[in-house]
Amino acid sequence: MTTDDLIRAAGAVILRGSSEVALVHRPRYADWTFPKGKLHPGEHVVAAALREVREETGLTVVLGRPLPPVHYRSSGRLKRVDYWVGRVADDAGLIPDDEVDELRWVPVEEAEGLLSYTWDVALLRSLGDAPLDTVPLVLVRHGSAGSRDEWDGDDEARPLDERGAAQAAVLAAVLPAYRPGRLVSSPSARCVQTLEPYARVAGAAIEVDPLLSEEDQDPRWTPELVAALPPHAVVCSHGKVLPGLVQALAGQDVRLPKGGLAVLHRAGERVVAVEQHAT
Repeated sequence: MTTDDLIRAAGAVILRGSSEVALVHRPRYADWTFPKGKLHPGEHVVAAALREVREETGLTVVLGRPLPPVHYRSSGRLKRVDYWVGRVADDAGLIPDDEVDELRWVPVEEAEGLLSYTWDVALLRSLGDAPLDTVPLVLVRHGSAGSRDEWDGDDEARPLDERGAAQAAVLAAVLPAYRPGRLVSSPSARCVQTLEPYARVAGAAIEVDPLLSEEDQDPRWTPELVAALPPHAVVCSHGKVLPGLVQALAGQDVRLPKGGLAVLHRAGERVVAVEQHAT
């Protein structure tokens, strides 16, 4: 099977407090399930999760830790649905239509009896695998910025190229899922520019931290840098810097491509989940 044969979809298991979960009724299938839907062509899976939840429920959510993806056959093809824990940030109200005609908040202990599919029941049970209340730290590697060898000026001033600008635009559609409280960047232009599209949307300032620079980077600085990281932020830096941070924080070897991001979901001082995305 090629990736072209795979149907991609995304959604969320939305909680109210720790005792209620949102289920939607679809009249076409006469079922009860979690809000989800297929990705648009070229759409990032995280952005799709936000959009589909909003379209099916009227809810704007903030995503918590990722849940196990669900796989099943649909119209003879394999379908993968990526899910996250969701928390409500805004409620515009459901407008019933042919796709979803009812949203119901159900006690978690009763939801299993209402859900129509075994894979949804397994997803519900996975809520107990790790803490539900987490704080995200988003680590971003700057977008594509051409070749260092072909740039005549100071390397810190090297800007994003066309592909890098496109990656920054995708990032601006992804970051609302995590609503970072602060934006922190290496002084390098390519890092600052990677965060600028989201900063404009969010109306937020970008803080510059020299410790995030790749110039004269020394692994011995990692503890100092880790200690300086804000708890709920997006941090943009370099391929030489980020692996040490992820290793120090989560104990994992993560190598991000340019424009890629790692989301570390923390409960207190403990990282309980790490997700990785390209842009």
